[in-house]
Amino acid sequence: MAYAVRIVPRAEKDLARIYGYINAAISDAAYAWYVGLVEQLFTLKDNPLRNPVTPEDPKYRHLLYGQKPDVYRVIYRMIDKTKLVEILLIRHGARDRFKPGTM
Repeated sequence: MAYAVRIVPRAEKDLARIYGYINAAISDAAYAWYVGLVEQLFTLKDNPLRNPVTPEDPKYRHLLYGQKPDVYRVIYRMIDKTKLVEILLIRHGARDRFKPGTM
């Protein structure tokens, strides 16, 4: 059975910030990259266990998207009882450290 994917408001803000940072509104390549990122979020509905747990906290998993040096970490959790994947935040791997206690 497939999971539902929900992007929480904080992750929506992260997506908006990324969209602006990469200038996706004026660059076809940046826009295509951004669309690819969003599409990857929704592939979690079929197999959310395919990604490893985060080293910071085993309650969370992370999907890596992009190529070095521009790799983004999508931090999410699975709620098996309701078959839900919650996208919690999206961080640039080299710039923003994930702190589990801040969620």
